[in-house]
Amino acid sequence: MKKTMIGILVSIFMLQVSAQKRNFDGSIAAAPMSTSPKGIELPAPQIEGGMPLMDVLSKRVTTRAFSPEELPMEELSNLLWAANGINRKETGKRTAPSARNAQEIDIYVSMPNGVFLYNPVENKLEYVLEDDIRAKISDQKFFKDAPIVLIFVGNYEKMNGFSKEAKEFYSATDVGFVSQNVYLYCAQANLATVVCGAFNKEFLTKTLKIKDGKVLLVQPVGRMR
Repeated sequence: MKKTMIGILVSIFMLQVSAQKRNFDGSIAAAPMSTSPKGIELPAPQIEGGMPLMDVLSKRVTTRAFSPEELPMEELSNLLWAANGINRKETGKRTAPSARNAQEIDIYVSMPNGVFLYNPVENKLEYVLEDDIRAKISDQKFFKDAPIVLIFVGNYEKMNGFSKEAKEFYSATDVGFVSQNVYLYCAQANLATVVCGAFNKEFLTKTLKIKDGKVLLVQPVGRMR
């Protein structure tokens, strides 16, 4: 009898965990992020499944209304991997192409608990600063609502052998691939996003201490309001 009761309790607990992990619409349920001065360890991204490509393309859309609901680490890990994660471990190559495989597009993630730099090799977010800068990135009001704002930086230090003009041209081209990957992931995950070229470039360059590079685009992401 005692073993039977223990089995029932364990089954109830597992059902509760499963219900907490997924919302009724199939999206991943929010869970607290564990942070430290060293950053955030991300769970392994889910790289299988999802919608068929043609369905995703048909659902790709720009949205400027965001719910402030926090996204869980699992969703964030999937999003960042889709954006520019490593999809071939043997070579370290990415989900987005880059000129001469320079891999110069750095992704900074601005959230309520600070700003972090995505490290695709270790699948983690490296701590940059603790301030919530979302509302300062742009004058557009929806920036303060989106739980995540991706900041794409062309890191020229990774572009050895490129001329100044080539660095500007190819980083501007490569960031488009990364941004579109974000759009496509959001379409299949039922998330809202919009890519923006109108933002406070001087503020971000100074705040992120960009010395040899350029802040190219920003892209808020969150649940649809």
